[in-house]
Amino acid sequence: MEITANAIIFFFLTLFTFNLVIPFCCAQHHSTVTLSEIQALTSFKRSVFSDPFGVLDGWDESTPSAPCDWRGVVCYNRRVFELRLPRLQLGGRLTDRLCELRELRKLSLHSNNFNGSIPDALSQCTLLRAAYFQYNSFTGNLPASVFNLTNLQILNVAHNYLSGKIVAVIQPSLRYIDLSSNDFSGEMPSNFSADSQLRLINFSYNRFSGEVPASIGNFQHLQYLWLDSNQLYGTLPSAIANCYSLIHLSVEDNMLKGLLPGSIVAVPNLQVLALSRNGLSGPVPETVFCKPSGNKTASLKIVELGFNEFTGVIKPRNNGSCFAAPAMEVLDLHENHIHGGFPSWLTSLTTLKILDVSGNFFTGSLPVEIGNLLNLQELRVANNSLSGSVPSQLLQCRSLKVIDFEGNRFSGNLPVFLTQIKTLKSLSLAGNLFSGSIPVGFGNISGLGTLNLSGNNFTGTVPEDILRLGNLSILNLSHNKFSGQIPNGVSDLSSLVVLNLSACGFSGKIPGNIGSLMKLTSLDLSKQQLSGELPIELFGLPNLQIVALNENKLSGDIPEGFSSLVGLQYLNLSCNVFTGQIPETFGFLHSLVVLSLSYNRISGMVPSELGNCSQLQVIQLRSNRLIGNVTADFSRLSRLKELDLG
Repeated sequence: MEITANAIIFFFLTLFTFNLVIPFCCAQHHSTVTLSEIQALTSFKRSVFSDPFGVLDGWDESTPSAPCDWRGVVCYNRRVFELRLPRLQLGGRLTDRLCELRELRKLSLHSNNFNGSIPDALSQCTLLRAAYFQYNSFTGNLPASVFNLTNLQILNVAHNYLSGKIVAVIQPSLRYIDLSSNDFSGEMPSNFSADSQLRLINFSYNRFSGEVPASIGNFQHLQYLWLDSNQLYGTLPSAIANCYSLIHLSVEDNMLKGLLPGSIVAVPNLQVLALSRNGLSGPVPETVFCKPSGNKTASLKIVELGFNEFTGVIKPRNNGSCFAAPAMEVLDLHENHIHGGFPSWLTSLTTLKILDVSGNFFTGSLPVEIGNLLNLQELRVANNSLSGSVPSQLLQCRSLKVIDFEGNRFSGNLPVFLTQIKTLKSLSLAGNLFSGSIPVGFGNISGLGTLNLSGNNFTGTVPEDILRLGNLSILNLSHNKFSGQIPNGVSDLSSLVVLNLSACGFSGKIPGNIGSLMKLTSLDLSKQQLSGELPIELFGLPNLQIVALNENKLSGDIPEGFSSLVGLQYLNLSCNVFTGQIPETFGFLHSLVVLSLSYNRISGMVPSELGNCSQLQVIQLRSNRLIGNVTADFSRLSRLKELDLG
């Protein structure tokens, strides 16, 4: 996404700060500075209990121009106009005596460790224009009196622990209000002045409830409206379409229902529309995909409507009354209820960089016109019912980095032309009907990081050139029909984090050189014909968290070496021919969540040390040769959900 929240906030802070800058007068005399201002700042210093950089050490009343020569203090005409102390790790509470800085225009204390409440007395700083309190640990209510400051233009209290309701009338002077990432509740503030000058509202990541107030439509100057991750319900009011200056509308992760008003999407300056994770339904309006022919400045770039209940997309009229959105770069419709054939007319959005229609009910084939999307970087159509072959016109998309066709019904041989898309970073064709052998050539895609070909009908052997992909971090070839042994060359995949070769038909021993994959966190070699003892090198992998070797013919004693894998969370050795006893040292696996050793030939007693594995949720020891009592130490496993000793 090109337009980020941080970028917008930086723009506004820069803009308004520029307007608020006051010349600094360096030559002052004690007689011209009110004693109350010195005392107020001295009180502030005393309330700061943590000053790791010694920022306030120089705040000395005896200095020639105190307090105007103190660090962070800016004076004009012999009075304190600004207090700037951001990003200094200052900790403590704010003194009420800050209200004695009666000429204060700017108070910047953001990105520190201040706690306690924001003083109600600040309302006496009647000339205050900007207050930056974000990224601290303030608690309690936001004083309603702060909203009585008739000159206040910027109020930022984001990323604190403030709570309560906002019921005050918000003054028309306010241009920027950021209450995000707190614990505010109640109805979303709607007591805005009719002649509001607001440019940015950010109420995201709170617990505001109720409906989005239609009165927002009165804000002619509003450019950014962010209401994400609250508990808002009802419909999205079409009155928002009256915010002609709106650039970015984001109301993700709420409980909105009903239709998406096409008039909102048609706002002429709108660039970002983000409404994912709601319950919006009906068709996606035509205005998302085209603009009226009279609106040549249409600028919609990013549309995120995933995780809703949309049932269709309205095809734009082809009568000259609208034209394709000329600037759209991101179209995200994933996880909706959209039926029908893949809309080939989407390929007229030639500026698209990301197209995601995963998790819908699209049928038919992928149109050859997909090659018209010359700027496309990510194509995600996973978990639909698309069929047929993959169109070779994808080669025309020379910037493609991600192809995700997982969970469809594509068939035939794996297209060789995919090996010619050298820009690919991620390729997932899992869960389709591809067959034949994997073609040679993937080794030429040097930047490939994810290759998922699982759940198809591939046969033969794994091409050696795949094993030369030095940047590959995820390799999933599971549930295919290969033959032979696990390729020794897998050890050359030095960046590998996830290796899944389960249900591939491999036989023979597990190669010891897998122990050279030092970044490996997940190893799944289950459901095959692997035999012999486990290589000792396996127990030297420092980051291993998941080991699935079940349903093979592996033998030997249960290896004590697993005890050295301190981050191990999942260990499944079931359905093999392991013997010996369960090592007592397994009690050192404090991160272990699942331990499955069923259907082996394990003997002896269940070690009481397993009671030390405090994260254990599943213990499966069924069908072995265990004896003795069930250890009482299992009663200490407070997270245990399944214990199978059948």
